[in-house]
Amino acid sequence: MGKDTIKLIRKIQLQVDAPTQEEKKEGLNTLYRWQNRSYRAANLIVAHLYVQEMIKEFFYLSEGIRYRLADEKKAEDGILNRSKTNCTYRVVSDRFKGEIPTNILANLNNNIINTFHKNLPDYRKGERSLANFRKDIPFPFGTTGIQRLSYKEEKKTFCFRLFSIPLKAYLGKDYTDKRCLLEQLVAGQIKLCASKLQLKKGKIYWLAVFEIEKEKHRLKPEVIAEASLSLEHPIIVKSGKKSLSIGTREEFLYRRLAIQAAQKRAHSGATYCRPGKGRKRKIKAVERFHEMEKNYVGNRLHVYSRKLIDFCIKHKAGTLILLNQEDKMEIAKEEDGFLLRNWNYYELMTKIKYKAEKAGIELIVD
Repeated sequence: MGKDTIKLIRKIQLQVDAPTQEEKKEGLNTLYRWQNRSYRAANLIVAHLYVQEMIKEFFYLSEGIRYRLADEKKAEDGILNRSKTNCTYRVVSDRFKGEIPTNILANLNNNIINTFHKNLPDYRKGERSLANFRKDIPFPFGTTGIQRLSYKEEKKTFCFRLFSIPLKAYLGKDYTDKRCLLEQLVAGQIKLCASKLQLKKGKIYWLAVFEIEKEKHRLKPEVIAEASLSLEHPIIVKSGKKSLSIGTREEFLYRRLAIQAAQKRAHSGATYCRPGKGRKRKIKAVERFHEMEKNYVGNRLHVYSRKLIDFCIKHKAGTLILLNQEDKMEIAKEEDGFLLRNWNYYELMTKIKYKAEKAGIELIVD
């Protein structure tokens, strides 16, 4: 039996909630320092983890050397003076002590260790390269880092403190469920899990993780809906005698190909743009069209996946089967290869999986 709850991630823009410009700048600089230390700590942690796991390969130089990765107090042939998890934590905490909250380092250490061990078989086979973290890495923190979360009527937004830094949410014209989720969180109706904070292009983003109960629908597990990718429609779904074609080839591709054509023209004309700040200024228009295409595709796929789940709920289908489309993909590559390149089928499947889990529908990939 699966869990009755599901975790949702929402990207919420934040602002430093300080009275003066100097205090706002100081708070932002502190966040950037934490992000920088997290970036450096992450690369240190993954490097130490790799050396620990591969240390057996280094001992061809000598014989009879102990190489068991265990605490020497608990194992006779252990070579560590503390637990494996505590080893990497102590490395970064000793180096960045006083520069970043230890709560961030602890959560960062746990996240990287979990991901590392998940990918360890591929590392050993040489099929995956070691993770290399960028400077804009989102840094994680536990729920204890969020303090005094409440809705301030005078500011008409949600305010809280992240450790010592006062922040407020900037929701703007929110057409999603972010405001509703924050209201439920303040009321104690839902739970907040360990989240992340990211700083990008001078803006602060809170990658909040909410744990909510799954939607309650009167679904019948024996009622099955089958969905497949079509060359004429993004999704075709059938349940019994009922069927639905979601989206059309022309409706999806017309706007996307128009954006791609505009991006190509902007790229061709970038050579003659006024430089100003070098390459960044020249390709400004190209980046704008790239972001426009990304947002358009994301929106359409959300709409398609939402309609699919609504169809299942309407017909009480408790089981959704995503049929394998390998044969159709091979045909499409020969006859109309550009279509599937623009279809974003994998991203569409990811959105369907998330919405099906939220609605309590069992998803089967055939």
